[in-house]
Amino acid sequence: MLPLDASSWEVHDVSGQKRKALPQDVPLHTRSLDLQRNKLKRVTGISRFIFLTEINLSRNKIVEFPHEMHNLQKLEGLYLNQNNIKSIPEEIFPHLRRLKFLKLSSNRLTKLPSDINQSTSIIYLDLSKNCLQDIQPLVGLPKLKELLVEKNQLTELPSQLFQNGTCELSVCKAMGNPLRCPPEEVCAGGIMDIKSYFQQMEENPSTRSALTVKTMFLGCSMAGKSTLCRSLKNGKPVAVAVEDRTEGIEISQLYAQGVRFLFWDFAGQEEYYLTHHVFITPRALVILTVDLASYSTVDPQSFKDKIWFWINNIQLRVPDSVVLLVGTHCDQCKDQKEVMEKKDDIEEKVKTMLANRRAVLQQQKRNLEEDLNPSLFADQLDELDCLLEYNLKVLDLLPINCTKIEDVVKLRSHIMTSIQSESVFLYSGSILPKSYELVEQAIHALHSLKEIPQHGIIQVEELGDLILRYVQLSRESLHSILRFLLRYLHRIGVIVWYEEISALSDRVFIQPSFLITMFKTIVRYDLVKQLEGVSKDLLMQEGALVKQKFTWVDDLRCRGTLHNAALRILVRRGIEELIKNEDDLVVEVVGTKREEGIILTLLQHFEVCLPTVVGGTLNPQAPEFIPGDKQWKSAREAKRDPDGACLFPIYLKDDSIVCQKWGEDRQDDLSVHVYFLPEIPHGFFHRVIVKTCSLYPTHWVGREQCLLCCGNRLCLVRQNDKDEDPFIEIRSRRPEQDEGFRSLWDLILAVMSKLFVLSRQWPGLTQQVHTPCPEKGCPHYFTWRDWQELNNTDFYNLVKEEKLVCKGGHTRRTELIFPKDK
Repeated sequence: MLPLDASSWEVHDVSGQKRKALPQDVPLHTRSLDLQRNKLKRVTGISRFIFLTEINLSRNKIVEFPHEMHNLQKLEGLYLNQNNIKSIPEEIFPHLRRLKFLKLSSNRLTKLPSDINQSTSIIYLDLSKNCLQDIQPLVGLPKLKELLVEKNQLTELPSQLFQNGTCELSVCKAMGNPLRCPPEEVCAGGIMDIKSYFQQMEENPSTRSALTVKTMFLGCSMAGKSTLCRSLKNGKPVAVAVEDRTEGIEISQLYAQGVRFLFWDFAGQEEYYLTHHVFITPRALVILTVDLASYSTVDPQSFKDKIWFWINNIQLRVPDSVVLLVGTHCDQCKDQKEVMEKKDDIEEKVKTMLANRRAVLQQQKRNLEEDLNPSLFADQLDELDCLLEYNLKVLDLLPINCTKIEDVVKLRSHIMTSIQSESVFLYSGSILPKSYELVEQAIHALHSLKEIPQHGIIQVEELGDLILRYVQLSRESLHSILRFLLRYLHRIGVIVWYEEISALSDRVFIQPSFLITMFKTIVRYDLVKQLEGVSKDLLMQEGALVKQKFTWVDDLRCRGTLHNAALRILVRRGIEELIKNEDDLVVEVVGTKREEGIILTLLQHFEVCLPTVVGGTLNPQAPEFIPGDKQWKSAREAKRDPDGACLFPIYLKDDSIVCQKWGEDRQDDLSVHVYFLPEIPHGFFHRVIVKTCSLYPTHWVGREQCLLCCGNRLCLVRQNDKDEDPFIEIRSRRPEQDEGFRSLWDLILAVMSKLFVLSRQWPGLTQQVHTPCPEKGCPHYFTWRDWQELNNTDFYNLVKEEKLVCKGGHTRRTELIFPKDK
């Protein structure tokens, strides 16, 4: 019989206590035991707690699945996520008949026990972030409702899991796997799309393995990307004149040996880098071209500019990519010996670069693990583990002479060998039902028959109506198939569909080249020259005068702002050069004084520019940001003035206006440093400017600094990439009154939240936060614990102490170092 005060021992919390063994003082009748965030490597003695219904062993260092678990037959919740478990023994789960919630994510599991399906009460199962290649043992779990298997090595999902009557599965998340059946784009649509896919597989058993490889050509300007791309496509040398070099991105296709290649040739000028993130997608083959004739083995800057910069950005954006190094302009080198010396030098430096990056991450992980309380950094340690698991493959450099047909053929053969090697290129073809293939063929046929407009922009619903004329499918089946195909074709580069942008989700861009042409009318290295060349006739169409053009040119050159009227004129001119007599299209793409067009919507969505009002009055009453306040809205959501302009940080020249408004740094300023490993991505800070300035209408912007104003409070955001450890500094003036600390920290946290959201778009990037000691000349700092969840209601009480002491012995009030309520 249980004692009357059972509530005192039903729940036992011993989390975060650095324990290496089970505590001996836990009552045997405990129902719930929390042991997360300790240092357990093995769990022995757990079988004596036979009344346990829930046990949390997450965030430990457990290497073996506890065999004693089979004795806990009352167990309903088992949490073993974020450990180092590699395998699970047989004959455990048949004894856990009451188990409902099982979390095994972020371990090192390579396979599942064959009898896991005998734990027949499981409702929720999280197996994400492991190394699983097969989940067939899960078939037979009758009550399974939620299944998470993201970021494993799965190529197929068992169709039996999605058949009616087999189980009650309502949620399945499987992104981040090299899936062939069903393809990842089907999984992105959710459980209904997955079920529809397998139903189509049953009804249309004729399948195909569709291998389409998006191939991105990257490298410095004039490195020979266009020559390489066009020569590969034609199978023979094709000379490209300087005046014909790529502006923006050019797209072409090649069919060879049953493989469809989508060639994306990216321009090398710096101004175009800012739009690369709009089009660079994972699971692509990257061909990085290196001009060997101009490469120097003795000048470190040569490697940094021509190779290091590109590999680093690829690793940050798509860290599991395959990069093929191709040396061009070999015919301009002195002799073959020089070519081979440069090849060996580049390959050696690339290996060193990748090894150094790994060493930096491992050292940073050790630093956190050696802290007095590493459990405070569990999220950051998990993030470092993820980065260490990424494996960017950089293949040996292949030097070629693009003027020789035998070298072009050699490169083609080398590419085919690389993508057909499972050890090099992980992603094989997608298995598609015949009906999916027919729908894709219908889209291509509609375009070739000109039933889709030349520019390729069409409503999703209209596209579906046209397809139904060619394919015998129900409207419901087509709806599911079409959503998959649009995601799939977008990923491989055939079409562009921005499903995530509500204003554009109903449109498909069948011709990505048209959209890219529109982009490069605005984001280009010679934009000032283009604006100066606007004719009087184009000005009249916008109702503008010639003298206004000079104002536009001056504002672009000096302030980095492009007037909306000028933007509309430039895009209109670009459209009319391609397509005549398409007034409706011009309005849709360009927009009007009353409504934004497609181009401006995309530029703002991808944070290439920031809407502003040129010459507008300052508004000191900017909205407050309060962490966790879901009702708070940013300034971006406010109504914009169509007669205003957009700020393009890429065109700014200096920080003079920010320096003037901010003045000198003061020793008692509040200062936070957000460090980025391995470095701050190129163009990242420009997008930081757009994101942070959208928080508050009153701001001043420079090339590497911006200043936010909220009431009478200022917040400086500054990039520092001159030191070995690049960081972004967030700085505010110390308040005169103690009660002002809360509002200042709100301002700093607002910027940090935007930094965190933005950094998620670079999977190969991690960040840590330090507050430098305010004492003049002191090199020490205070490290922030896991901080990303800024909506934590107790965020201002995470640090309990009233005062803190740095390693140099300097004492400061906590609110000068971390968010703290007075």
